[in-house]
Amino acid sequence: MSAVSCRGCQDAEPFPIAFTMAFQPIVDVSAGEIWGYEALVRGAEGQGAGTVLAVVTEANRYVFDQACRVKAIELAGQHLPASSTARLSINFMPNAVYEPRACIRATLAAAARTEFNPHRLMFEFTENERMADASHVANIVAEYKRMGFLTALDDFGAGYAGLGLLAKFQPDLIKIDMELLRGIDTSSARQHIIGAIVTMAQQLGVMVLAEGVETEGELNALRQAGISLFQGYYFARPQIEQFQAIGDIRLAA
Repeated sequence: MSAVSCRGCQDAEPFPIAFTMAFQPIVDVSAGEIWGYEALVRGAEGQGAGTVLAVVTEANRYVFDQACRVKAIELAGQHLPASSTARLSINFMPNAVYEPRACIRATLAAAARTEFNPHRLMFEFTENERMADASHVANIVAEYKRMGFLTALDDFGAGYAGLGLLAKFQPDLIKIDMELLRGIDTSSARQHIIGAIVTMAQQLGVMVLAEGVETEGELNALRQAGISLFQGYYFARPQIEQFQAIGDIRLAA
């Protein structure tokens, strides 16, 4: 079944509109360095992600997922310095992956063309996307890990069954949703919840990243909770087809 489906997708029409990628730094505050960059889809003229995602259908989902991976890697290969060790984080749609090893071929080919080390790739999936087959997603995560990629569970704490997905998939990293950490510096309830998540993740050997950080107060409270990986407007906004250097990023005072 998967082989037939994959052949059909390979023969499918190209995605109907042009798009590009913006890149937002992921900062390791403790080390004072850029840990990675997340690739975020944008319209060809800088329009928001919604403009592009509105065109995604069941018929072109696979083509879109593949095209996003290739575009992100090509831009990273062109613009990231060869000496950089920063990871490239790419969002993927679990329901668009028929068979992990077959569906990764275009990704690996793009990495080879641009001389981008594929072991610097991290693939994010979100608990906000309803999963038709959780066992299939678990297989994708396990295969990606075997192939040397990092995997991340995005929007942790915002969706349907975050703790259940964490237990089932065991990703390398969880990204705490911005709504859960917003205003944490003035909320003892949020501080206790985030603290418990960090402790649990440490016991599981899972890294924790706080996304959507906007204020120094939030940053300080999250650091006190034991988090060192961050992403958000406090540090830098996404830049279209650009990878900001550490000197261009706001770090803690």
